[in-house]
Amino acid sequence: MSTAAYFDMLYQQPDPFQYRSRWYEARKRALTLACLPKQRYASAWELGCSNGVLTAELAARCEKLLATDINEHALAEAADSTRGCTHVTLQHAQHPAEWPDGRFDLIVVSEVGYYLDAADLLQMGTKLRGSLAGQGLLLACHWRHPFDEANSMTRDVHHVLGQGLVEAFTYQDEDVLLQGWSPQPTSVARWEGLR
Repeated sequence: MSTAAYFDMLYQQPDPFQYRSRWYEARKRALTLACLPKQRYASAWELGCSNGVLTAELAARCEKLLATDINEHALAEAADSTRGCTHVTLQHAQHPAEWPDGRFDLIVVSEVGYYLDAADLLQMGTKLRGSLAGQGLLLACHWRHPFDEANSMTRDVHHVLGQGLVEAFTYQDEDVLLQGWSPQPTSVARWEGLR
């Protein structure tokens, strides 16, 4: 089954990953937001926005936010989640084939990379690094356990995404790996004159 068909099947039910009801998902969103080293971002892009629960929270930290997903049903739910956020643009896209123009201060890849095969993953990693602004942040968050639909392992996804970038942070537990990388070293203390 293709990735698009898999998500079409999943989104026949509302909130198939239970982003709105599971503590695991709420905690993962809180960890993601807490790891962001800047309080505000001028331009951000969230790949795989699903039903927009994280998108709505990212919107509060961004001047302009592009959120993309492979599934139209997910995007319809994301539109409900981000209603009133006029600075959020939702777009149907299949990556790495379809790619937005511009460079972003923040790129969030949440639960997307392991659906790609090795060649597409390499292409996406290269394109993501090319879309990152000079002091931008690339953040990736993925489930650590194998599952049938995964074409790549989480550790391989993060290895590819972080190539050529400086690690900004890593959080890992039994279930999730959350990492961020930037073209430049990241120090909130230095930015705020504490060291």
